[in-house]
Amino acid sequence: MLIGDVARQSGVSARMLRHYDSLGLVRPTGRSGAGYREYSSEDIGRIFHIESLRSLGLSLREVGRALDDPGFTPSELVDDLIRQTRERIAAETELLTRLRRIDAVEPAGWEDVLQIVALLQSLGSKSAGKRQRAALSSVDEVPVPVEALVEAALSETDPNVAGALRWALARSGDGGLALLAEGLGSPVAEVRKRAVQSIVEIPDGEATALLQDALANPDIVVRGYAALALGARGVADAVPTLIDMVVEGTNDVDAADALSVLASRPVSADQIATRLVDRLAHGSVESSARRRLTQALADIPGITASRALADLTHDEDRAVALTATYILGIRDAR
Repeated sequence: MLIGDVARQSGVSARMLRHYDSLGLVRPTGRSGAGYREYSSEDIGRIFHIESLRSLGLSLREVGRALDDPGFTPSELVDDLIRQTRERIAAETELLTRLRRIDAVEPAGWEDVLQIVALLQSLGSKSAGKRQRAALSSVDEVPVPVEALVEAALSETDPNVAGALRWALARSGDGGLALLAEGLGSPVAEVRKRAVQSIVEIPDGEATALLQDALANPDIVVRGYAALALGARGVADAVPTLIDMVVEGTNDVDAADALSVLASRPVSADQIATRLVDRLAHGSVESSARRRLTQALADIPGITASRALADLTHDEDRAVALTATYILGIRDAR
C-alpha cells in the first residue's frame, strides 16, 4: 500500500509518516517499481500501535522504546504519565478557576484584568505582608472575587493576614456566605474555626441565620464563636450554648458577658437567671463549674438572680457561698 493510501486509512498524514520513517519508527518494508514507499499490513499495524501509545501522552522516543526494547517495562513510564497528567490537570484547573474569578468581577478593560491578576497572585504569595496588602486593597481597588477571598481566609495561618481577609469579606457583602457555610462542615478543625470567625465579622442578615444554624454544629469551637456573636446581636437562641460554655470553662468570661447583654430586658433576665439556677442545681456539675455559674449571675439584673444569689450564700460548697456573698455585696452597693 502506497503512502497516500496509508494516510487515508490510518488518519496519519503523509508528512507524519515520512517523519516516522526518518526516525526509524515505521520503515516501509518495500518499494514500488517506481521507487515509492510500500507499506505492508504489519507496517500499518505498527502505525496504529504508535498512535495508540501517543494518545497516552508518550513522546515518539518513548514510543520507540516501548515497541523495540524487549526489556522495556511499562509500569514506571505509566506511573510517570499519571503524575504528569495530574499535574497538568491541576494547572489547567487552577487556570480555569482564575479565569472564572476574573470573569465574575466583570472587568471593564485590560487594566482591570491586570489588577485582578496581580491581587490574586499577591493573595497566594509566600510573603504575609503581600497577602495582607492584597486583602486590604481588595476593597478600595478593583475588587477581588469573593470566592478567592473565602479560599484565602479558610487557609490563612497568619493572624494579621487572617484579620485583613475577614475585614475584606465583611465588606464584600454576603456573597461568600455559601462558601463559608461549606467551610463549617470541613473535616479540618482549623478550617471550621476560620469559617465561623469570618461569618462572625459579616453584619446581620443571612450571616445571623447561618450562625444560628452553627449552634448545632458538632464542633464546640464553632458553637462557641457562633454563640458569642449571637449574644452580641441579641439573639436569645444562644443562651443554652453560652451557659454550656460557662459550665465547661470555655471562654466562660466572654460567655457570661454575652449573657448579661442578652439579659437587658426584664423577661430575658429572669429566663437566663432561671436557666443558670437550674444548672447549679444539677448534681453532675462540678464545684468549679458551680462557681462559674454563680459568677455569671453577677451581671444578670432582676429579682430572680438576686434571690438565687441570696440562696447561694448558704450553699454547702464554701467557695460558692463566698462567691455569692461577695457578688451580693457588690450588687447592693450599686
